[in-house]
Amino acid sequence: MLELIKKVFNFKMLIVLLMGFSSGLPLLLVGSTLQAWMTELGIDMTSIGLVSLLGLPYVLKFLWAPLLDRYELPFLGRRRGWIFVSQLGLVLTLLLISFFNPKEHLWIVCALSFLISFFSATQDIVLDAYRREILTDEELGLGSTLNVNGYRIAMIVSGAFALFLAEKMSWSHVYQIMSLIMLFFMGVTIVARNEIVTEAKPSSMRLAITGPLMDFFKRDHSVILLLFILLYKVGDSMASNMTTPFILSVGYSKTDLATVAKTFGMLATISGGLIGGIVMLKMNIRYALFIFGILQALSTLGFTFLAGISPSLTALAFVIGFENLAAGMGTAAYSAYMASLTNKKFTATQFALLTALMGIPRVVLSSPTGWLSEQLGWAQFFVFCTFSALPGMFLLVLIFKLEKATEKTTL
Repeated sequence: MLELIKKVFNFKMLIVLLMGFSSGLPLLLVGSTLQAWMTELGIDMTSIGLVSLLGLPYVLKFLWAPLLDRYELPFLGRRRGWIFVSQLGLVLTLLLISFFNPKEHLWIVCALSFLISFFSATQDIVLDAYRREILTDEELGLGSTLNVNGYRIAMIVSGAFALFLAEKMSWSHVYQIMSLIMLFFMGVTIVARNEIVTEAKPSSMRLAITGPLMDFFKRDHSVILLLFILLYKVGDSMASNMTTPFILSVGYSKTDLATVAKTFGMLATISGGLIGGIVMLKMNIRYALFIFGILQALSTLGFTFLAGISPSLTALAFVIGFENLAAGMGTAAYSAYMASLTNKKFTATQFALLTALMGIPRVVLSSPTGWLSEQLGWAQFFVFCTFSALPGMFLLVLIFKLEKATEKTTL
C-alpha cells in the first residue's frame, strides 16, 4: 500500500498532472467558451458551428511535429524548451484576444483563436512526447490517467469557471485571467525535470519526417487502425460541439450551463476516466473500447429527450452526467490505446499523428453541426450523432477479427 502511495504521490506525477492542466486550458477558450460569448452577442448558429474549424492546428499538428523531434532549443532541454515557448505564445494571444469584441471584430477574433489553437497544439505535441519520455512503461497507465484528469480539471476552469466569471465581469477580463493562469504554468515548466533520454533524436529532417511513418505503416492493419482512431469518437464529438448552444437555446441560463453542464459534467468526465482506468486493469483494452463506445453512443440519445421537454435541472444533470461519464471512460481507453501504439524514437511525431486524427471529428467533421442542427432540429440532430458512432464500432470489431486471425497464423 505504501509503495502504491509513493507511485501516485510524487513530484513526477505532480508535474504530469499540472502539465495536463496546461494542455487542457486553451481548448474551450477557442471552443465552447468562445461559442457562449458569441451566442450571448447574437451571432448566428452557422457561424458558431464553424468555430470548430479554428481548431484545425490540432488536426494538422503532425505537419510540424518532426521539427520538434529533430531540433532542440538552447535552453531547458529538448522538450521543456518547446513547451516554454508554446506557453509564452498562449499567454500573449489570450491577452490579445481580450481586447476585441467578436461581433465587431469577428475576423480578428478568429485569427487570434487560430493562433491560440496553433500554440496549444504545439504544446500538446511536446507535452505528449515529454510525458512518454519521463515515465517508465509501468508508470504510463497512471500517468496517462493523471494527465487526462489534469486536462479535464483545466476544462472546468476554462469552461464553468469562465462562465461564472462572465456573469460577474466582461468577457475581456475573463480571457485576461486565463492568460495569467497560463503564465503560472511557464513557471511549472521551468522547475520540471528533463525527460529520460533512451532514444537518440533523428539525425536529419528527412528521418524525422519519414521515420515515424515508415515505422507505423510496417505494422499489420495500420490503415484500419488509423481509420478507427479517426472515427471512434466522431458521434460524441459532433454532439459535444453543439451542446453549449443547445443548452442555452432551449431555455437554460448561463449559470445552469456553468453549474450542471460544465462543473458537474466535467466531474462526471473525470470520474469516468478514473473508472475506465480501473476497469482496464482487469479488462483487455479492446473490449473496454467496445463497451465504452456503446455507452458513448447511447448517452448521446439523452439530448433528444431534453429537446422535447421544458427546462429541468434534474433532467439536464442526468443527461449530462451520463454523457460525460461515458465520454470519460471512452477517452481513458482511447488515450491508453494510442500511447501503446507509439515508438519512443519518434514519440512527438507519432503521437501528433494519432492525436491529430483523434481531433478531426472535433474540428473538421463537427464544423457543419450548426447547419445540421438548424436543418434537422435538435432531436433529429442528436439521433444523427448517435448513428454516426457506428462506423468506428464496426472498425473496432474488424480489428478484433484481424488480430485473432494474425495470432492463429503466427501460431
